[in-house]
Amino acid sequence: MSTETEALLRPGRSRRWRVLRWGALAVVVLAIGIGAVFGARLGTDPTLVDSPLIGQPAPTREVPYLEQPGAMSLADLRGQVVVVNFWASWCVPCREEHPALVAAARDYRSAGVTFVGVNYQDGRDSAVGFLDELGRGGPNYRYVTDPGSRLALDFGVFGVPETYFIDRQGRIAAKITGASSYPVLARVLDAVLAGRQPRSEVTGPTQPAPGR
Repeated sequence: MSTETEALLRPGRSRRWRVLRWGALAVVVLAIGIGAVFGARLGTDPTLVDSPLIGQPAPTREVPYLEQPGAMSLADLRGQVVVVNFWASWCVPCREEHPALVAAARDYRSAGVTFVGVNYQDGRDSAVGFLDELGRGGPNYRYVTDPGSRLALDFGVFGVPETYFIDRQGRIAAKITGASSYPVLARVLDAVLAGRQPRSEVTGPTQPAPGR
């Protein structure tokens, strides 16, 4: 190739390199910006999500108690703040969160908070054995069964654990998907008791029932 031809081609090649270089720089800047946004969320509470159930009336289906005669409905607890936790003895995350639920029930009893543990797609003996092993909540913690998973269907439960917070007007105020922790439970309960609107949280994976 002649020197004259190289001189004619070089400006075009130089322009292409400049375009590629600036394009690469723009991609890097964009990636940094996106990383900063998500990094800020990760530093606060990256697991917050919305739920279509928030603000809707809680289901009021009557369900039998796990360890005593009779049945209850969430409508019976209207006027109280209620925590509804769906759990099962075969659920690994349920074992992880159980101490936090029992502790929160104890600490928020004087505030008028009632906990309802709904046993999900489980055998009664296995559920009772779970509570014998890990302990039960106090008098403000009610354990119920859910024949046919009808209450779980009303709530749209896919797997366990899932925890719902119901305000004094009987509306669903918040939802935790995955294993609860005491700080998360306390933060949401403080907001509901104060009349503020908490947001739903995904704290980890749920576990579907065996065979689903």
